[in-house]
This record gives sequence, structure tokens and C-alpha cells, in this order.
Amino acid sequence: MSDTQTAAPHADASFREDGSPDRLTIDTIRTLSMDAVQKANSGHPGTPMALAPVGYALWAKYLRYDPRHADWPNRDRFVLSVGHASMLLYSLIHLAGIEEIDAEGNKTGREAVSLEDIEQFRQLSSKTPGHPEYRHTTGVETTTGPLGAGCGNSVGMAIAERWLAARYNKPGYPVFDHDVYALCGDGDMMEGVASEAASLAGHLKLSNLCWIYDSNHISIEGGTDLAFDEDVGLRFKAYGWNVIHVDDANDVAALSKAFDAFRATQDKPTLIVVHSVIGWGSPRAGTEKAHGEPLGEENVRATKRAYGWPEDKSFYVPEGVTEHFREAIGGRGGKLRDEWVAMVDRYRSEYPELGAELDLMLKDRLPDDWDAGIPEFPADAKGLATRDSGGKVLNALAAKVPWLVGGSADLAPSTKTDIKGKDSFEASNYGGQNFHFGVREHGMGAVVNGMALSHLKAYGSTFLVFADYMRPPIRLSAIMELGSVWVFTHDSIGVGEDGPTHQPIEHLASLRAIPGLDTIRPGDANEVAWAWRAAMDNSGTPTVLVLSRQAMPTLDRTTYASAEGVMKGAYVLAGAEDPEVILIGTGSEVSMAVAAYEKLTAEGVRARVVSMPSWYRFELQDAAYKESVFPANVTARVAVEMAGSIGWDRYVGTKGRTVTMSTFGGSAPIAKLQDKYGFTVDNLVKVAREAMENK
Repeated sequence: MSDTQTAAPHADASFREDGSPDRLTIDTIRTLSMDAVQKANSGHPGTPMALAPVGYALWAKYLRYDPRHADWPNRDRFVLSVGHASMLLYSLIHLAGIEEIDAEGNKTGREAVSLEDIEQFRQLSSKTPGHPEYRHTTGVETTTGPLGAGCGNSVGMAIAERWLAARYNKPGYPVFDHDVYALCGDGDMMEGVASEAASLAGHLKLSNLCWIYDSNHISIEGGTDLAFDEDVGLRFKAYGWNVIHVDDANDVAALSKAFDAFRATQDKPTLIVVHSVIGWGSPRAGTEKAHGEPLGEENVRATKRAYGWPEDKSFYVPEGVTEHFREAIGGRGGKLRDEWVAMVDRYRSEYPELGAELDLMLKDRLPDDWDAGIPEFPADAKGLATRDSGGKVLNALAAKVPWLVGGSADLAPSTKTDIKGKDSFEASNYGGQNFHFGVREHGMGAVVNGMALSHLKAYGSTFLVFADYMRPPIRLSAIMELGSVWVFTHDSIGVGEDGPTHQPIEHLASLRAIPGLDTIRPGDANEVAWAWRAAMDNSGTPTVLVLSRQAMPTLDRTTYASAEGVMKGAYVLAGAEDPEVILIGTGSEVSMAVAAYEKLTAEGVRARVVSMPSWYRFELQDAAYKESVFPANVTARVAVEMAGSIGWDRYVGTKGRTVTMSTFGGSAPIAKLQDKYGFTVDNLVKVAREAMENK
């Protein structure tokens, strides 16, 4: 088989005259999409109309999926990276008869997407939002909309399948052997994240991955030749992909041939370039007017007339269409799942330890002793960098939780995120726990989310300043309520000589602003241990661990409060029951706050020091606990953090003070920078006294 194949185009005339169940189902997908967008007066009709044959051919003839059990672990994954074409997916989910599963994993007895749900497209609280949302609609494998994100997720899913197969498959027991399909468009191909993910997929030879590229040459502004005229197929050949061309999206036979070729390919991922006409069959076909707005009532009627469809019927599903489609996908998928369930029952008997481990992982649970090996760090005035203690904790956890896997964007020696004694995940060894994402931060984030969507406890790491390169997947991990772990080191101007390009200032505030994201900046090694505990137990919440390059003291916990206080976000580390002033610190500044507290106490000031590693967790506590940490009558408060001040007013109030950054940093040894920007014990004491005078 050659790397590049071309399928013959389908004759338009014969397609229009075809009244087969295939054709009826395809046109049902098209008209449901048109009608939903028209009723909502909002949406994107053109791509679902063009790609209905692609969706139909894949789902009806190839996708290994049981609509009765949408959470079957070995199902094929279908990712709609072109999330704006959501009506294509909703139509497929409805016609396939996918059964709804609630947030607890229980069947509700309802259709995942009913015809009534389609009629409520883009309406408040409907099951059919404008872009597909994971957890919100059963059958949606990942939240898509930001172009390229779904492409990256699909690579993570394909990686997860390879890792799961390497760990759990045994002779005669192919527990994991599913494929991953992603439907993408010209916009995806322009986005850098898709290129990063495609490059990684080709390098890893992920032959279980198939991208279907809808090449319609239309963008919102007009023809894609305004900004994009490269040969995408040649680019993907350079990435190491198998490239197949289908000249007409209406040619189901050619599409089937392409899918057969993908399945026969064993040494590389496959890109199927499908040439389509956006808004096929409508007066706006082939123009940007078919992309992101309703066709209009007259054009809808004209299009239905061209299809040979009843012009006066909306949301019309001809008799026999659902039965045909459900038998096509459900008959095949149901049989495959039943066989898989029986096989896994036998597997549990023959491999009881692996079977028990598999059951835990698929339920997103942890082994009973998962945290038994986490070290307790002795008091040490010199201490160590939290990236170093983080690496020690990570390795202890990985020994107990084999599906804790991840890596770095080419920075593992610096972020300390390599798992000692474990292999690298490579094309020649899909069982490795150490991943090498390359200098592809955005791609790494999207891939990690795809791995997390497949039940792996996945992490990705880089320097905090480069979180900006991967903010979209961090945000999406929060929207999807994934347990992804983001490890960011080199967390402040403490980076020193590398200078302002590598010194994060606004990044903590930016991450804390993301709803549902637990950003934790631990203050010593034992806080790191509890921060990792929090991250591991956050199955429905992504976690950011913000760690230092510079060393910081390990506090004596016989003198100061237990680091378990991390679990509540903020806690009283030490100090008076009725303080005059409260010093608040995070990360490396906690030890500075402790030193200032000790100095103030020696001078007779009733001071309190609060470690506040996680604003997110603190806000989840009840009012009584919050009052116990920050008594309302104590207005003299000082927050110290080597980052921007945004957000700290919530905790210091109108009369409090901050010792924070208001500019970018500089290139110099850390001690010089701390002197320049006021991060010294003496300055903190001075600011604390000013706060007391202003109370």
C-alpha cells in the first residue's frame, strides 16, 4: 500500500437518484442539522451538510461502539475537532440511539440526544449546546470548539490505548485494541496545536489514529487561499503519516475504501483528506455564507427540494432510518462489547492482580495504599527546592499507581518529573511511563487531556512562565472536570539570572482566575507531599502544582502546624489566637513570612502566619473555617508573593498590604533581585508595622 492514495469521485447524478437507506440516513443528518440551526437562528449548518456521508460511513460501517453502553472502555473514539459542526455529532448520537449515562456512571433510561433535544439546539440547559461538551452530553468524547484541541486530544487517546494495551493485553486477551478517529477541518490544520500533535503522533507511529480532514477551502472570511494554500497531505507525509485522498465527500464507497486502508496500516497514523463542498445541495454551497449562519427559510426549502425531501417538514426522520442506523452500529458494536465483557471476566480469573488494577483504573479510583510511600521530610533549615521534593513524591506515587504517567515539554531534568527506573514511552516501547512531549507545550496539554479522558492519571510539566503556551488545554481540563495534573516549576523571580523572559509575574493570577482549577503553590517539602495528595485525589478537578527552582527551608512541624492544612487551601501555620497582624505567604515566601513572624513575636507583636497554597480550596471551606483563619476584626494583613498582586485584595482587604511584583523582573542572582523588589524579612516586618498603624 502506498503512502498516498486517491479514491475515484462519486457521480453526482447517481447520488441524487439514490433512494437507499444509506442515502436517506445521510440526508436525515443533513436536514436535522439545517433545521436545528435555522430554528436556533444560530450555528453552523454547512459542515454537517457536507460531511454527513463521512459521519454516516464511519459510524454505520466501521465504528466499534455500543450505543447501549457508551462508556465501554474498548470502544472506538470519535472526536469532532471541528466542534462548531456539533449538529453533525448530535444527529449521529440521536440516530444511533445512544443511551444516556449520568455523572455517576448510571443509565438514566433516556436517549442521550432526543429529537426534542435537537429542536432545543443552542438553548439554555439543553443537551445540544453550540459546541460539544464532555460530561454534558453522553456520546461526546471531549469538549471541542477551540480549533485544533480535539486533534491533540485524539493523539492523547491513541497514546492511552497503546499504553493500556502494552500493560494489560496478554496472549488471547486483547483487552484494548480500539481505534481513534478525529474529524478536522481547514481551521484545525492552520492551528499550531494540531501540527504539534500530528508531529508527535507520527514520531510515535500511532497506527490506531485516523484523522479525517475536511478540505472544503472555505473559512469565515472567504476562501482559504486568503491565508492558507499549502499541500497538507505532503506536510503529513513529512510527519510520517499515511495519506489518502477522497475526491468527493459524497462517495461512501471511496470513504469505505479509505477506512479499510487505515485499518490495514500498522506502522503509522493515517490522514484521510476528504474534499467536500460546504453546504452541499444548498444555494449557498461552496461559499462562506454556508459556514456560520442559518441558511434562511427560503434556502432551507430550496435545499430540501434539491434533496427530494418534504419541504414543509422540519426535524423529519423518515420511517426506517433510525432502525437502519441503529442496527448498523448497534448490531456490530453490541456483539463486540458482549464478547469483550466475557473475555475480561476470563481475564480477571487468569490475571487477578492485573484485573483488580484494571477495575480500579477504569473507575478512576486509587489503590488502598496509594499514598503509603509518600515521604515525610525532616526539618531542615537549608531545605530543598519544591521541584526536588515534588520529584521524590511523584516517584513514590508512581510506585503505587502504575497508571500515573506523564512527562515534560523537554524539561524533565529541570522539572524533576521523570519516574526513576521506568522506561520511556516510545514507538518501540508503548509500556513506558515517562513521556517525552518535545518542545510542544500546547500540544502536550491537549495530549495529556486526551490521556486523562482515557482514565490515565496523566501529568505534563514545564516552567511556569510557559503556561501561557498551553493555557487553552488547561482551561479545557477545568471545563471538562478532568483529573489532569499540571506541574510548573521555576515559579518566580527566584529563577534569577535567566531574567524576565523566564520569570513568571502574572501567571499565578491568570491560573487562579480559571474556574474549577486547583492551583497549589506549596511552601515547603511537606506541603508538596500534601499538594500531590490533593492532585491525586482530584478525579474531577485538574490541579496545577507550582514549584520552585530555589531551595527553601523544610519547616519543623513539631513547632508549626501540620502541612495537612494544604487540603483546606489555607491554614494557620503559627501565631496568636488574637493576632494584631496576619502575614500570608505562598511557596518560597512562606519561610520569609515565618521569619518575619518570629521577629515580630520577639518584639512583642501578636502576629500570625498563614500559609495559603490554594485559593481554590480555601474558597470551598465554610464560613466558620474562613473566619478562624482570617478573623474579620483583624484588618492588618500582609500578603507576600513574588508575583503580581491581582486578587490578593480579597484576602488582605482595603487596609491590608501586599509585598508583590508590579513590574517584570531582571537578570541577576536571586538575592540581588529579592533586595531590589523588597522580598526580605526586614521589609516584610516594616510593611507589617505599616499595616498595623493603618488598621
